[in-house]
Amino acid sequence: MAEDGETSVAARIRSRLLAANQRFHANDNIAQFIHGETELRALEDEVARQLQGVLNSLVIDTTSDHNTQGTARRVARMFVHEVFRGRYYPMPAVTEFPNAERLNELMIVGPIRVRSACSHHLVPILGKLWVGVLPSETSNLVGLSKYSRMAEWIMSRPQIQEEAMMQLADLIESRLSPAGLALVLEADHFCMHWRGVKDESHMINSIMRGTFLTHPESRKEFLQLIRA
Repeated sequence: MAEDGETSVAARIRSRLLAANQRFHANDNIAQFIHGETELRALEDEVARQLQGVLNSLVIDTTSDHNTQGTARRVARMFVHEVFRGRYYPMPAVTEFPNAERLNELMIVGPIRVRSACSHHLVPILGKLWVGVLPSETSNLVGLSKYSRMAEWIMSRPQIQEEAMMQLADLIESRLSPAGLALVLEADHFCMHWRGVKDESHMINSIMRGTFLTHPESRKEFLQLIRA
């Protein structure tokens, strides 16, 4: 059923976002503004139709070329349900539990393989992520696999690396309230490898918060351990 006279699924979702004064940048999650699986499937249908138009404009024969007959649908499904899943699906369940044993030693998780897409050209970003957490007596803890889940949810959106790291740091900090949090991401950007200068270099950036920001020795310990 159309809302406000709109027939486009994307237009209906966009109108809800605008009415709520909610940002919907490429790296934002908009799951709460999508009305269930039925509307998500309808959005996939709309994306497939639009992608078919792109293929037509590229003068690609999708009628007699067996390799591209289903390309628009495959890409639409990939965008909505896989590589941009972090935009359209709510955050996966991450159960926290109290720091009953009052752990206060550095914990490092990684390397976690992360996959994203550059929001400038929609080509892959592939990288390795390390997460360092220094809990306090009042911190929450999560299971090892939950760091991968949180990273995948943030990264499976069109991103730039620096903003993705800030989003992930904010998420982990809000869930755990650690005394210190450190993130390092080393990634290959196919907007450089595949086009443009076609350079093979990669990008490394870090975020240090809490103890890792104020105590150089803690930061040094973390960086030495992930390089070991």
